[in-house]
Amino acid sequence: MTRPEWVTAPLDGPGMKVSDPRELLLGYLDWYRETVRRKVDGLSEDGLRSPVEPMGWSPLGLVQHLGWVERRWMRWGFAAEDVEPWPAGGDAEEFGVRAPTAEILAAYDEEVRRSRELAAGAALTDVARLGGRFTEPEQAPPLARILFHLLQEYARHAGHLDIARELVDGTTGE
Repeated sequence: MTRPEWVTAPLDGPGMKVSDPRELLLGYLDWYRETVRRKVDGLSEDGLRSPVEPMGWSPLGLVQHLGWVERRWMRWGFAAEDVEPWPAGGDAEEFGVRAPTAEILAAYDEEVRRSRELAAGAALTDVARLGGRFTEPEQAPPLARILFHLLQEYARHAGHLDIARELVDGTTGE
């Protein structure tokens, strides 16, 4: 009996022998970040910026949203940095793509870089600082909880982008 290819294909994300929880969590989070970038690579400007129906957001708008998510959870949340957690215009501005594509992608990449930096300097058990997103000690989660939230957010939105990409130009797959 021949097994389907998906049964014998290697797992995505970090290496097959990785079992350390920190390495798995950060490895999968990075894999999904890279997946998001792969999903938008090769799209025309129009494909990047035009809202995809019936979703109502563009692929580039979703990438921009994920940059804001990184900022809200890691910089404002975990590190309690004094940063704007949302754009002034709310969801319309968070998902809207008014800036040049290169600027939006660079801003996203910078938020990811900063998140990686914050995670690298902390233990998974370190609790978010007070003063940003979390104002009371009982509200403040450990870094592991924040990273896991980011992971599920990326997994969900990578799936959304997969569908959007297929609707835009027929491209499918990882």
